Amino acid sequence: MSLIITSPLRGWATTLDGVPDPVFAQRMMGDGVAIHPLGDTVVAPFDGEVLTLHDAGHAVSLRSAEGAEILIHIGLDTVMLKGEGFTALVAAGQRVSRGDPLIRFDLDAVALAATSLITPVIVTNAEAFAISRRTTDCAIGACEALMTLVPVQAEARRRSDDGTIVEQTVTLSLPHGIHARPAARIGEVARGFEADVHLMKDGKRGDARSTVALLALGTGFGDDVVVQARGDDAEAALAAVVALLATDMGEGKPVAASVVPTATVPLRAGQIGGVIASPGLAIGPAARLRQAEIAVAREGAGVAEEGAALLAARGAVRARIAARADSASGSIASVMQAHLALIDDPELLAAAESRIAAGHSAGFAWRGATHDQIAAIRATGNEHLIERVDDLVDIERQLLSTLTGTPIDGAAVAAGAIVVADDLLPSQLVTIAAAKPAGICLARGGPTSHVAILCASMGLPALVAMGDALGTVEDGTPLLLDAELGHVSPSPSAADADAFTARLAQRAARRAAAQAAAKDACHSADGTRIEIFANIGSVEDAALAAAQGAEGSGLVRSEFLFLGRDAAPSEDEQHAAYQAIADALPGQPVIVRLLDIGGDKPAAFIPIETEENPALGQRGVRVALARPDLLETQLRAILRTSPAGQCKIMIPMVASIDEVRQVRQVVERLRGDLGIATPVEVGVMVETPAAAMTADLLAAEADFLSIGTNDLTQYVLAMDRGNPAVAAGVDAMHPAVLRMIGETCRLAAVHDRWVGVCGGLASDPAALPILIGLGVTELSAVPGFVAEAKQIVRGLTLAEARAHAELALQCRSAAEVRALARAFEETRR
Repeated sequence: MSLIITSPLRGWATTLDGVPDPVFAQRMMGDGVAIHPLGDTVVAPFDGEVLTLHDAGHAVSLRSAEGAEILIHIGLDTVMLKGEGFTALVAAGQRVSRGDPLIRFDLDAVALAATSLITPVIVTNAEAFAISRRTTDCAIGACEALMTLVPVQAEARRRSDDGTIVEQTVTLSLPHGIHARPAARIGEVARGFEADVHLMKDGKRGDARSTVALLALGTGFGDDVVVQARGDDAEAALAAVVALLATDMGEGKPVAASVVPTATVPLRAGQIGGVIASPGLAIGPAARLRQAEIAVAREGAGVAEEGAALLAARGAVRARIAARADSASGSIASVMQAHLALIDDPELLAAAESRIAAGHSAGFAWRGATHDQIAAIRATGNEHLIERVDDLVDIERQLLSTLTGTPIDGAAVAAGAIVVADDLLPSQLVTIAAAKPAGICLARGGPTSHVAILCASMGLPALVAMGDALGTVEDGTPLLLDAELGHVSPSPSAADADAFTARLAQRAARRAAAQAAAKDACHSADGTRIEIFANIGSVEDAALAAAQGAEGSGLVRSEFLFLGRDAAPSEDEQHAAYQAIADALPGQPVIVRLLDIGGDKPAAFIPIETEENPALGQRGVRVALARPDLLETQLRAILRTSPAGQCKIMIPMVASIDEVRQVRQVVERLRGDLGIATPVEVGVMVETPAAAMTADLLAAEADFLSIGTNDLTQYVLAMDRGNPAVAAGVDAMHPAVLRMIGETCRLAAVHDRWVGVCGGLASDPAALPILIGLGVTELSAVPGFVAEAKQIVRGLTLAEARAHAELALQCRSAAEVRALARAFEETRR
């Protein structure tokens, strides 16, 4: 007689093949179905008895009245959470009815801490029951039919022994005892022998072939377990199981609570977590670099001699930086230009000369001058500015190296190695990058530092802020760098290395396919036109975007012309830059965002009084309207580009219709003054809740709307993305943000205005199907992602994107949305 197993969770049902864990994907524990959960409560899938409930609360097994045994394992590696985020609602031995709550878990907290939320539902006694039907590749509600089981006739196992039992006691090295994954490994070994094998602990006895029986033993790290075997090959079976139990099965020793690193993804034993500065995957040996100490004398040899030495060293360093700037492009050139500004800084030079006049050496004077500047920057408390301290340290070390003859570039790095260091300076990274390393791991640093920006522009996977644990990695140690989940695995097992290599190969194949079709126009699978643009900050970025197949630029960050200087750029300088970008993207739209200054992007020549909350003060269009001289100069420079109309104008940080009208009036007046007959489009950035909820009113005044998801997210969630205490929660996939995007598209359609996304969400592969489904028809991504974005869109139909987006809007957290997105992606592979 068949038995219907209903879903213990609301979510998306899929096959076990998509579970990123070989224990489940290879059916070591049994066959079943996996669910990407969208609900936070696990319920009973049938009437029966609770057999086991793990101490960590992440797994429960049940037996039906018919004898079917089912394991429900919430997420992957969740045993390492030690019960955090899980609340057991039943106990082992309790009778339950279908639909009774078993476990409740904090969906957001577990999603942030787990390797994956995917939840396998496994038939563990496959010798007694087979699956005749299963529900997969669709949304499913709790208590809806998931699997149909039918009993099978078990084949009697032959045993011709004399009844002798052999046994041995072993002390468990498993950090979390025998939970689901080790139980599967033990069962796999035991099934390789004819003998019966059992494990015993504290009077409990469990068949080594039964996952549920092993879980019921309730073991922990350091427990003594007796292994018994009986049969013709009992001694061999005993030896094999004992040998396995004597290891940690790759799970490592428990880590003291005081040294557990803070991370958004749980770390397996031995892994080291960090902050993702540049996404990607890399495999290779560690190349450890250590900073050379530079000693300088305090007392000088005379004012004239020390002054001449300082000027000579400064000139030599300046020449090297200028040569790098001239030969580089994009972000590298921008960073080198910033370093030129520092080496030319008159206050820095004056402070050093003052110390030399007081009798100090050139090196001591330069170090003191730079450290005074560093202290002043740290005193501001502005995290964005503090991350720029590295640039001052870089200039300091370059000049001191020249003065003293001390080499600072470090040992040569082999191609394909993963650089491991306490920190790197921008100039060091530029030097190291020429050797083609595979990735970067830094104990310190931040995700918006110049080193992080350079790594991202180079496509170099990088983790920063990894802490003291990185100091244990020796030179030459094999590493798996996962800058997607945020950790590095030193000395990985062969199985882990093979799985990682397979991930690398899949990504390489997808990138190659995307690149092959990069120049083709982008349409969805059912023919809907979706434009894929690029965000750019220089003419070099524009050239890269064109090579990647960008169909225009949805965001030119004009502030690259304004920052790091003492005076605003002239109209001619701005015009030359905008014209060069337009020429690099011939015949394609180029949307120039008006100067977006203020907040975490101060400009020395635009005095803004100290604000209690800069994010809510003088920013974007508010600064432009307060400084009409700057606004008009920039608008004239844009309007002068040819052909007329190619460069469009976008207003940042709009909160009211009046702001749009004021800018539009200036544009029309200047267009008349310049004799430009061709209309020039003026659009708005939707970055405030006010703009999103009045998109219909703005669309009546503007020619297009483009959503800046970075700022919109922090304003919708009331979380400062620059505040480390809350930054982890600033996720644009939050349903509240997605609803704002959906509402913007709906309201803009009233006036037939197109809506784009130029924020970070447009470069998130998981987000693209949702954005298309919400009504976005233009995506502006980082240049390196353009070809891949096109490939993703080409695989979508509008109907399925809309259905997917509708499900996303019904989710209750960003974690739910991301779980849904992962399920959607897996069903399409």
